[in-house]
Amino acid sequence: MTDAQTTRRMANAIRALAMDAVEKANSGHPGMPMGMADVATVLFTKILKYDATDPYWIDRDRFILSAGHGSMLLYSLLHLTGSKEMTIEELKNFRQVGSRTPGHPERGHTESVETTTGPLGAGISNAVGMALAERILAAQYPTVFDHRTFALCSDGDLMEGVSQEAIAIAGHYRLSKLVFLYDDNSISIDGDTSLSDSVDQVARFKACGWNAVRVDGHDADAVEAAIKATEGSDKPTLIACKTTIGFGAPKKAGTEKAHGSPLGAEEIEGARKALGWDYPPFEIPDDLRKLWLEAGKRGQAARKEWEKRFDALDDAVRSDLERRLHADLPDEFATAMAEHKAKLLAEPKEIATRKAGEAALTVVKATLPELVSGSADLTPSNNTLTKNMKVITPTDFGGDFMHWGVREHGMAGAVNGLAIHGGIFPVGSTFLVFSDYCRPALRLAALMKIRIVHVFTHDSIGVGEDGPTHQPVEHLAALRAIPNLNVFRPCDAIETTEAWEIAAASKQRPSVFALTRQNLPQARTDASQNLTAKGAYEIAAADGPAEVSLFASGSEVSLALEAKKALDAAGVKTRVVSVPCFELFFDQPGAYRAEVIGTAPVKIAVEAAIRQGWDAIVGSDGGFVGMSSFGESGPYKAVYEKFGVTADAVAALAREMRSTAA
Repeated sequence: MTDAQTTRRMANAIRALAMDAVEKANSGHPGMPMGMADVATVLFTKILKYDATDPYWIDRDRFILSAGHGSMLLYSLLHLTGSKEMTIEELKNFRQVGSRTPGHPERGHTESVETTTGPLGAGISNAVGMALAERILAAQYPTVFDHRTFALCSDGDLMEGVSQEAIAIAGHYRLSKLVFLYDDNSISIDGDTSLSDSVDQVARFKACGWNAVRVDGHDADAVEAAIKATEGSDKPTLIACKTTIGFGAPKKAGTEKAHGSPLGAEEIEGARKALGWDYPPFEIPDDLRKLWLEAGKRGQAARKEWEKRFDALDDAVRSDLERRLHADLPDEFATAMAEHKAKLLAEPKEIATRKAGEAALTVVKATLPELVSGSADLTPSNNTLTKNMKVITPTDFGGDFMHWGVREHGMAGAVNGLAIHGGIFPVGSTFLVFSDYCRPALRLAALMKIRIVHVFTHDSIGVGEDGPTHQPVEHLAALRAIPNLNVFRPCDAIETTEAWEIAAASKQRPSVFALTRQNLPQARTDASQNLTAKGAYEIAAADGPAEVSLFASGSEVSLALEAKKALDAAGVKTRVVSVPCFELFFDQPGAYRAEVIGTAPVKIAVEAAIRQGWDAIVGSDGGFVGMSSFGESGPYKAVYEKFGVTADAVAALAREMRSTAA
């Protein structure tokens, strides 16, 4: 039997498992796994540096299934190469509750799944971040990091707008160890891709600074030659693999009918005959199983050689790298942050929280060399390039700041990839109003439970003259709606620093900061404990039993404190609660939440944004001073006056509600 024939038989094992699992579940996508089985077989048996017995080896090649709907391709590969978790029973439980084989791969849920995919374009943008992480780490640890990143993508991935951002980033930074394997089958859910698309993807990638070639995706020799030709390249590479969706299915192959539904018993029987696969469902013959298990161990020798290099590192260097890989904080981090807060208390300033964030980030960076910052072309506004950072360039990856260009979605996807890779603590930044562009990647970051930070500045109508297109009003509520995402809106430099302390320590929950353009007074006079970690706390007590409780976040805490002065002067006992993070507050025990909310008959929330979400704190009958519309262009103080977000308006509403309650 020739090598090509053996490769085809091994690929047919993938096809059979994909057909059988989808059929048993009566749900799934058999077409892509059947179409790309030959390409995947070549990659996993002849190219990929990977050891199935140590799936988290840090110098392994990365394989990202961006076309996550074809999850049975990945699950089959993991099973065949010897993943301990991916048993035949798991394949039989495809798409069932509690299985390790969900409909789309999920990082952290299933061994050896590098990233959570499903939303098309997500995986390839993550892959860009992973390839970038390898380059940065290789510059820092040249004997430890030397691996490649392969992403399998579909027509759908390349239609999504984020793909253009991702490939432009990769092309500009010349991420030469990145390879996209494009399943060029010309089929989408609606039918032939010619219905909606006529892009020459090879030309497109070349225009973005990539190598790009076309091969027959069912010719194992051609695929192998194309992948091996990428070794030593100075550019990333697209290999467009012309395939037949549902390869082997007698009637549905090459049509949309093979894409997103089971083939059916008759079609599967015909496919088995066409493929020469004379075995019952889920059965793999011993000779093929042996070949696949050997493929899963191909990387063992490389791993053992790598372990020698790792062990040869200086003890201090190796210890710090291990700390980085576990996302632990060094002992000096807490000391440095405490010293910074002490300085802020000793020298209080009226400062924008974006500037306070820059100061805190400088301290964080000084103790965390793994931090890599960046901005989507708003570096002077976001204040995320500190004096102790160096810009990364296409010829020098020894820096720690990325100019992402005007590519918010691509940036957010790559930031996820940086974190997923390991050894990097990534920070992205843009305006809060543009968090909409980042939202799909933020949602996946929260789902994957990864440590990332996004600094979103210009957080309210306080943006002023740029007007309603740049004044976020609904964005805080939208971000707070994402589970497992900490949304920080600090009121001053102390809260901003505390938020950085929390974000750096949050291994399983991403964080976003909403920071002001305008200056704010320092409200906190004590920093003996991190009160931001509680999510909400009383920042100013009432003189006796409170009649009014004012709850505010960010810039509006200072307005609430001003309103308290006016109310106190009028004999109305008022307290103020700062609410820098809803999510952390709702994590607190019920007794603490009840204590902070208090029993005052009048409760008012103050935030220069829409009300949504605040009723959980002030109640549906509570008062609200904020926005119910879009903003307006003008000096920020005039805009606040225009919409009635002022201390006088807060005090007036409190008096009115107190009078009504009485």
